[in-house]
Amino acid sequence: MSTSLDASLQADDMKPGGSTGRPGATQNLDKFFYDNNIVKMFAYATILWGIVGMLAGILAAFQLVFPVLNLGMAATTFGRVRPVHTNAVIFAFVGNGIFMGVYYSLQRLCKARMFSDKLSKIHFWGWQSIIVLAAVTLLAGYTSGKEYAELEWPIDILIALVWVVFGWNMFGTILKRRERHLYVAIWFYIATFVTVAMLHIVNSIELPFSFMKSYSWYAGVQDALVQWWYGHNAVAFFLTTPYLGLMYYFLPKAANRPVYSYKLSIIHFWALIFLYIWAGPHHLLYTALPDWAQALGTVFSVMLIAPSWGGMLNGLFTLRGAWDKVREDVVLKFMVVAVTAYGMATFEGPMLSLKSVNAISHFTDWTIAHVHVGALGWNGFLTFGVLYWIVPRIFRTKLYSQKLANWHFWIGTLGIIFYVVPMYWAGFMQSLAWKEFTPEGQLKYQFLETVTQMRPFYAMRGIGGALFLFGALLMTYNLIKTVKSGVLLADEPAEAAPLEKAYVPHHDHHWHRWIERRPIQMLVFSLILVGIGGMIEIIPTFMVKSNIPTISSVRPYTPLELQGRDIYIREGCYNCHSQMIRPFRSEVARYGEYSKAGEFVYDHPFQWGSKRTGPDLAREGGKYPDSWHFNHMYEPSSMSPGTIMPNYPWLFENELDTAITGAKIRAMTTLGVPYLPGYDKIANADIIKQENEIAARLAGDKIKIKSNKEIIAVIAYLQRLGKDIKLEQKTATNN
Repeated sequence: MSTSLDASLQADDMKPGGSTGRPGATQNLDKFFYDNNIVKMFAYATILWGIVGMLAGILAAFQLVFPVLNLGMAATTFGRVRPVHTNAVIFAFVGNGIFMGVYYSLQRLCKARMFSDKLSKIHFWGWQSIIVLAAVTLLAGYTSGKEYAELEWPIDILIALVWVVFGWNMFGTILKRRERHLYVAIWFYIATFVTVAMLHIVNSIELPFSFMKSYSWYAGVQDALVQWWYGHNAVAFFLTTPYLGLMYYFLPKAANRPVYSYKLSIIHFWALIFLYIWAGPHHLLYTALPDWAQALGTVFSVMLIAPSWGGMLNGLFTLRGAWDKVREDVVLKFMVVAVTAYGMATFEGPMLSLKSVNAISHFTDWTIAHVHVGALGWNGFLTFGVLYWIVPRIFRTKLYSQKLANWHFWIGTLGIIFYVVPMYWAGFMQSLAWKEFTPEGQLKYQFLETVTQMRPFYAMRGIGGALFLFGALLMTYNLIKTVKSGVLLADEPAEAAPLEKAYVPHHDHHWHRWIERRPIQMLVFSLILVGIGGMIEIIPTFMVKSNIPTISSVRPYTPLELQGRDIYIREGCYNCHSQMIRPFRSEVARYGEYSKAGEFVYDHPFQWGSKRTGPDLAREGGKYPDSWHFNHMYEPSSMSPGTIMPNYPWLFENELDTAITGAKIRAMTTLGVPYLPGYDKIANADIIKQENEIAARLAGDKIKIKSNKEIIAVIAYLQRLGKDIKLEQKTATNN
């Protein structure tokens, strides 16, 4: 079933050159050099940031078992460590893994050196700078509060610039290629570049009000939709499509076999990039998102099974007749498990988008298990396989120890099992416990009971992560020894015939060849294809007012509440608490009236959350006295014995920064929040008044604290949550 598509893949990388399939192709060969130095640099960065990201993940995992590991410091709390972990694994480990694989494979598929060595180095050091800035700012509490997009506006701009450098270098290389046809891996690289650029720019539109702080341009329902259009497709087009490109190159190379089916690769590519972009709303089922958008997300998510499994089968069937080699070759072992994990994750994802299944899984650890099948199995193992394949080749030596690599494979596999199985079990237990009623019609379990029951499962998850990290450390040692035993061939000599634009072989008239020869057209078509779904889902929520019915009682936050909300976001509370009550009997009984779209019109950014490690806070206002919140933030276990929430002593020491209040009010006014003209100049007077009221109530409960501390603002925010909808209900009752 394979065709000449695979011809460019069959040349031995250990030898220069390779036939272009043209008469006289062996005549007048161009001599050039592949740049292996940039591949080495990205490989080293992949290993380094992989270890850092995994360490952060293990710390976060065990913080949910032993809260003392939060260490009582702002920078080391779970709410700040968890975004560092996700960003380090996604953008540092996987990101550098993508660039390592692309820079290696693209040169050989195009039979050309990278377009510019200078651009390659700018790309490398620019990306590493982004990673360092991300870690420092997230630990310091500078966050946009949007999952997988937490980085603040200056870093967002830097990301866009460095991404353009990568695209410039990639397309420059493609345009000067000596191979006429673009191999399937390059299709995925092109789609990745254009779609990630679109996602990042649209989701990162924000209004800065200081050097390192901004508010999302979108609010409430629109912000949630844009965020999960981005969030899901960050998984699709950063964690999936570029890795599919790597699979299409490195799996056939490692197996020394052509790709199973050219036709299947065409269907896989175009169907995948078109369908994937629509699936984001399945993260928002049963929320205040309009039903039509939820339905679209579900329909397209289910359809994703076909192209996703088409790609998986294309990878696995490439190994037909090579299973004896799989048993012997550790690189293929990693790749087979990676592709299998991809198939598992891409079957489970559409299943989780079904409303009946999502009602069980959402907000639970089931989702965490699902995500890590992909992250550890698909991305992690494929990265390990590529590293084991590339490093010995560019250093012109053999892998130091096949035995250590096999140990890594089995320990890593065991780590994945120890991680995901307890999380699946925990997710099922959480959902069932949250929904269970007594025969008398009362909720059977307090939320805290479901938290304490999770601790053994969280401990097992931490052990699984530690095993996975140990395997990565074995790989690091193995590759260090491999590097020391060889010598880097920084400039690898190669030769190939120059591209003759007028020549088209008589046997090469497949309809898809037209687009394969035209990278710019492929980029444009890919952009159009991925843009359709986003526009159809997002634009109506802005243009059609009935999608977000207004609620007359909903008012803007007071300046003190706004300050408290920003502190809440700074501390990463959204990582554990949702603010979205779904229309289920159990949730209404536990939390109160289900959430309405109109409640969130002044929320920049939205705070619906994606995981309930703690209870939902959408109706928290007025549920407890100010003194309860004061004590709960100072020593959580004093109010909730057995809780795994960290304490926040710095909130009781830090004075509220009121110098920036005016800038915040002006930014919100620009975003459409109806503060009165000139209110920014008198907002601090209202802050002082509300602070004094809260401090007086605390004094009445024998708690003495200065009214200008950050904890006062946090209490003001928490006491506001859900009160507007309660006022609406009270008014309706009185009428």
